[in-house]
Amino acid sequence: MQKRNFTLSSDNLENLENFSEILKKDFSTIMNEALEEYFEKEQKKLLEKNLENENAMTNLTYEDFWDGIDL
Repeated sequence: MQKRNFTLSSDNLENLENFSEILKKDFSTIMNEALEEYFEKEQKKLLEKNLENENAMTNLTYEDFWDGIDL
């Protein structure tokens, strides 16, 4: 996997250092745990949005669906 560079804000870096000491975890562990939680949260939001979009397309009443159709 290709390595990528990224920048942390000074507040995030300070929190990372503080929590690393408090929790006795290295930076990589904290970052991986945080990213896993972030991705799970975002995936849930995407799934909910897709479900809402799907429901919006199928929210016709019986009358709306059959309106104008002669049987």
